Amino acid sequence: MKQLFTIILFVYCVQLCAQNAAVDTLETRWNMFTYDMGNVFLGMGHAYSRPLHWKGDQWGDFGITVIGTGTAYLFDDSTSKSARKIREDVPKIIRDYGFEYGKPSNNYMITGLVYTAGLITKNKKLRRTGVLLISSASTAGLLQQIVKSAVGRARPLSELSKDTFNPLWAGDKNFHSFPSGHAIMAMTNAHAIAKQFKNAWVKTGIYTLGAIPAISRLWEGKHWLSDVVLSVAISIFTVESIDRYLDKKYDEKYNSDSKQLSWNLNFGPGRMGLVLRF
Repeated sequence: MKQLFTIILFVYCVQLCAQNAAVDTLETRWNMFTYDMGNVFLGMGHAYSRPLHWKGDQWGDFGITVIGTGTAYLFDDSTSKSARKIREDVPKIIRDYGFEYGKPSNNYMITGLVYTAGLITKNKKLRRTGVLLISSASTAGLLQQIVKSAVGRARPLSELSKDTFNPLWAGDKNFHSFPSGHAIMAMTNAHAIAKQFKNAWVKTGIYTLGAIPAISRLWEGKHWLSDVVLSVAISIFTVESIDRYLDKKYDEKYNSDSKQLSWNLNFGPGRMGLVLRF
C-alpha cells in the first residue's frame, strides 16, 4: 500500500513537471525554498502563540474540545473493549494502511513529495500546500510528543485502567497514550488537503482516508477514544491557525468563497461521533 501510494505521487509530480517545463535558475528556486522553509518555522511559532490571542469564539472552541474529550473519557472502557474485539475482522490491508499512514517517516515522505512538486514546477498552490502540510505536522507532532510524555497515560493494551497515569514519562511506551500521534499526523494531512477542494464528496473521501488511522488506534489497543478525540481537535486547530497565517504570505488561498469548516461532537443513547460540516 505504501509503495503504491508513493508511486502514484511520483507519477503525479512528473506530470506536473512536464506541464510546466519553463527553464528557471537554481537561484530562483533556492530563494523560493528558503522563503518557504522560513514560513514553515514562522507558521509553527504562530500556531504555538495563538492561545495568547484567543477571544470569545476561540475560547468557545476550546471549551467544546474539553467537554468533548471529557465526555469521550467516560466511554473509554466500553469503546476500547468493543473496538479491540473487531480487530481480527478488519481486513489486513486496512490495518496496515492505518498503521503505515500515521507514521512520521511516511507522513514527511508524502508532504515532502507535495512540496517538492510545487518547488520544481513553481506551482504556488502546491508550494503553499507543502508548507502547510509540513508546518502543521511539525507543530502538532511536537506538541503531542511533549503532552503524551508529560501526561504518561497508560495504553489500553497495557491492560491497565484508563485512569492510570505515570506523569513525566520515563521511557515506558505503555504510558504514551494521550494524545495519539498517528491520529494527529493522518488528520492533519487530511484537513490540509481537503481544504483545497469544494466538492463535498471529494472532501468526504479525503477525511475518510484520514480517519482510518485514527480509528485503527482503537482496535489496535494503542489509544483510548478520548486520546483520538483530542488528536482530531489538535489537528484541525493547528491547520486552521497556520493556514490563516499563510494567507499573509502567499497569494494563493484555499477556496476563499467556500464555507468555513466546523465540527462538533454528537452524543445520544448508545452513540457518539464527530460531525464535520463543510
